[in-house]
Amino acid sequence: MTSPPPEEEKVADEHDTLRYSLLGPSLTKSGQDNVDQQKVSEIIYNASKGSKYFENEKSRDKNLTQKIERILSTKKQLEKLDLASDRRKADDFIAELELTRDLSQTIVHIDCDAFFAAVEELDRPELKDLPFAVGKGVLTTCNYHARKFGCRSGMAGFVAKKLCPQLIQIPLNFDKYTSKAQEIRELIVDYDPRFESASIDEAYLNITEYCQKNDISPEEAVEQLRREVHEKTKITISAGIAANAKLAKICSNLNKPNGQFILPSKRPAIMAFMRDLPTRKVNGIGRVFERELDAIGVKTCGDIYTYRQFISKLFGEKAFAFLMQCYLGLGRTSVQPAEEYERKSVGTESTFGEMSDPTQLREKLRATAEELEKDMIRTQFKGRTLCLKIKLHTYEVFTRQTIPPKAVYLADDIYKFALPMLSKLEHEFPGMKLRLLGLRCTHLASMKKPDTMAFFGFKKRPTPDSPEVGETMSPPPKRKVELLSNTTEEEEEQWQKWPDELLFEDAERQEREDEYQELEFLSQEIDKRRHHGKEILPNPTPKKVLEEKESREESIEEEWWDCPICNRPQAQDERSFNEHIDLCLSRQTIRDAVQESADNDRARVVVREATPTNKRRTRNEKRDKSGKVGDPKQRRLFFG
Repeated sequence: MTSPPPEEEKVADEHDTLRYSLLGPSLTKSGQDNVDQQKVSEIIYNASKGSKYFENEKSRDKNLTQKIERILSTKKQLEKLDLASDRRKADDFIAELELTRDLSQTIVHIDCDAFFAAVEELDRPELKDLPFAVGKGVLTTCNYHARKFGCRSGMAGFVAKKLCPQLIQIPLNFDKYTSKAQEIRELIVDYDPRFESASIDEAYLNITEYCQKNDISPEEAVEQLRREVHEKTKITISAGIAANAKLAKICSNLNKPNGQFILPSKRPAIMAFMRDLPTRKVNGIGRVFERELDAIGVKTCGDIYTYRQFISKLFGEKAFAFLMQCYLGLGRTSVQPAEEYERKSVGTESTFGEMSDPTQLREKLRATAEELEKDMIRTQFKGRTLCLKIKLHTYEVFTRQTIPPKAVYLADDIYKFALPMLSKLEHEFPGMKLRLLGLRCTHLASMKKPDTMAFFGFKKRPTPDSPEVGETMSPPPKRKVELLSNTTEEEEEQWQKWPDELLFEDAERQEREDEYQELEFLSQEIDKRRHHGKEILPNPTPKKVLEEKESREESIEEEWWDCPICNRPQAQDERSFNEHIDLCLSRQTIRDAVQESADNDRARVVVREATPTNKRRTRNEKRDKSGKVGDPKQRRLFFG
């Protein structure tokens, strides 16, 4: 029997990788364990063949395959070298990481089960036993009946119909989902007032303090939380309990739907858990990174250690650090409201039909600059670095950046500095056809005016229009890579730096988001109100705080005392009020002393001017060549 020619074998391999790619970004979603993915991929392949969607995925797969070939070529060259020093360097880094392991915290990741679909079922109970999905052009959520057929979020609607002809598709109603999500948030805030929203239907909590205060185990606390959410909102949630956020996220997907999984906070248990875990199960490793790792032999987190000497040279230092943490099962233990994270950049981009006309491209660049100006004004930032992003009709993405002579935020300036970058790209790629164009400002400088009253220790008197505790005047920033930014010195105490771990998680999230946008565009059924559940509201006020607030009947005026010295309103607290008065009195004493000194100086100057025999000039007169007497206020610095 003759073996197939090498070219035929290569084509077969390419089609295998394409079939896997066509399974979509949500392959690891729960409810698909018993699905024949090979059969599903074949149906998707045949259903989409010849469509724009198919050609899109084919082009992406080809580009990724070429990238992997380059990675393998580099690895082959590295294998010829002595990498003992790289291996030692990796071992030293692992030892350093091990010293940072923190097993003292209890982190919980909660995830609502098929959230959009679950909310729709509340209004239409007849759908409960039928396969249905939310979203027309692209599915955003599928109920568990639909998942049994291989349907999943991020799948084109026409493909899902091939897998499940009886699938019912319901349009999005984001206002409804936001309202229900807020009900859930008002319950979980009592377990951790500083919980961190990861999206509309998932959150991280640190319940260490709650368990200590209430003398309750983590398992019992989470069971209680899940029961309370289900009873009051009729929505089921699944949870993962572990020593850090990375592990908790993985665990929350292990006992879905309506279940929980706890990973003991012990090093041996964590190492054993990670050893056999497929890399794709880690939040932050998407389809692309998974294939790249798989190509060099890394299929599980345990394999990372075997190839540790190659990773930094093949994927870079940040990826190396991230993967070493995955191998060890390390992750962040800090949980805080998403709006407290430091911004990195502000940007906007749009996808459109193939565009090559230079005039149209400049019009699109101008429109994008105007959109970015709106975002910059809304977020109150200026950018010291301007980045241009384009996607060619071949789906290749290129970025360019420039540093303007001044920080920019106005559309005119943004366009002026972005245009040369676009022109240069036109020379690099003659006749280029674009499908996406975006602009982003990084290295941000705040445009917010400093609060001078707060600087001098004075508090503002609250007004009926001012926000109460737990409320904000405007929505917080989206938790997105492109919306993270630098802050001024004054803000550094309030903003926390975005962990590298989250950068990888958001990169994977962005990968899914980009795919959703492409699918929407290709299906020609774009929902302009589509949010993908990424907008994050401020944390609600805990119930205890609300009860304390309601129990206070005093009016706003009675809650503030006016200082008799400076007449500034101060909080109704005897100790702080007395300290403020002491400060004001000391200031007044200094003012009186300075005034008295100034008056004496003026008197001495008058006497000296009236005495003709006194030819000596005062110190101030010597310094003032014009003969004018110096400002007596300047004499505040002279003591004697």
